[in-house]
Amino acid sequence: MYDGKLADKAVNFIQSLKQHQGKWAGQPLKLMGWQEKIIRDIFGTVNEDGKRQYRTVYIEIPRKNGKTELGAAIALYLLFADEEPGAEIYSAAGDHEQAANVYKAATPMVRQSPALSRRAKIVDSQKRIVVHETDSFYRVISAESKTKHGFNASGVIFDELHVQPNRDLWDVLSTSGGTREQPLIVAITTAGYDRNSICWEQHDYAEKVLSGVIKDPTFYGVIYGASKDDDWTDEKVWYKANPALGEFRSIDELKTLFNKAKQVIAQQNAFKNLYLDIWTSQETRWMEIEKWDESDGSVELEELKGKVCYAGLDLSSTTDLAAFLLLFPVDGFFKVLPVFFMPSDNMEKRIKKDRVPYDVWASQGFIKVTPGNVIDYKFIEDTIDNYAREYEIAEIAVDPWNATMLTQRLTDKGMTIVDVHQGVASMSAPTKQLETLILQKKIHHGGNPVLRWMFDNVMIKQDAQGNLKPDKEKSIEKIDGIVALIMAISSAMVNQNVKSVYEDRGAILL
Repeated sequence: MYDGKLADKAVNFIQSLKQHQGKWAGQPLKLMGWQEKIIRDIFGTVNEDGKRQYRTVYIEIPRKNGKTELGAAIALYLLFADEEPGAEIYSAAGDHEQAANVYKAATPMVRQSPALSRRAKIVDSQKRIVVHETDSFYRVISAESKTKHGFNASGVIFDELHVQPNRDLWDVLSTSGGTREQPLIVAITTAGYDRNSICWEQHDYAEKVLSGVIKDPTFYGVIYGASKDDDWTDEKVWYKANPALGEFRSIDELKTLFNKAKQVIAQQNAFKNLYLDIWTSQETRWMEIEKWDESDGSVELEELKGKVCYAGLDLSSTTDLAAFLLLFPVDGFFKVLPVFFMPSDNMEKRIKKDRVPYDVWASQGFIKVTPGNVIDYKFIEDTIDNYAREYEIAEIAVDPWNATMLTQRLTDKGMTIVDVHQGVASMSAPTKQLETLILQKKIHHGGNPVLRWMFDNVMIKQDAQGNLKPDKEKSIEKIDGIVALIMAISSAMVNQNVKSVYEDRGAILL
């Protein structure tokens, strides 16, 4: 049944809180209609004994729709106004930084309220808010925590459930409130891609409860997103998926993201996943080959002599292709000079397996053939040494795997070597920067056929935060030259203090 007084109490408390960011800083946290309905349903729906009916809440909604602030407001209501003696409120997430986002939204709300700040002690070093008069506290916890037991949670806010590495923290916290009369666990998340995750399990359960397949009066589900039959390019669908669109969710920003997604296949997955709340696959094709061809440009070797450049070196396997690539910033463009290496004894086998004309490319000078059945690293070293005499190589970015001896010899020759590991943390920004340069036709590669073939092979791996990196395991064939190009771009970005457009934009994420 519905208790209007309890619903009013929760709504009034939340709307007495003040915001702290952007143009709304210092203003009351005015709930939109869809937000108020959620709050009224959660806190106003009770059993015969007057206790809350809902114990698990699952809210799935695209980014930038105010979910972090809503989670913080719910956490503070549970801490200050729920009348639970010795309340234990937790904000939880896959890692500590993500878990702290709700805390960072909650603490300014407390500080801006004279009534709440008098009652509470904020301990930033511990990411904790303590209310001594009720012996209650709110604290941050993540899946990285060494201990996840001993809790007696009365309230839990799970932020971005889709990034949980496993179900352990969910299971521990969702079962820890056994002695509480009305424990509440609230998951507020965007869609993910892992169908074996705890988030997909809750998403699937919510859909079944919403459709009536499962009857569970203790479970409350809300899913804002496009359906599988919706046209993702239709603005009406964007409004359907984003209830705050046009309010604190910018339609112009969404149009910009959409225009990028139309041109980059990999960004279509990110757009659908993060901004339309569509569950997608983890990997996808990257960009259409036509976009690469349109950024052909000219590469005149004589004009590049003596100019500063940044190099990428991907040795990959010792038995097939290796790639060394020079990237020259010239008059607002980036000129690309790649060279590939292949052992002669393996060429016929690779031609049959990969069904590409390595022998033709070698005769045209695009591939340097080394003797034997493994790549001759001394030959690569000498080639790089010769290039260093022709061009001013500022740095050589290297995947440290399988490259120690060669990079040590290059270092001994006075060359600057930087390690670029192949995880998303290192590769995402330069990968996205390469996308931008291609679309702007500022990456000039001269139509090199080997590099073109590799570009067309690239599959992209996307993590839960929308970060991208080339996926060697999933890619159709060899992509070493593109990996070397991305590493060279990484070096250029650092040395020229270039930020990707994604870094400059800054406020895409909640």
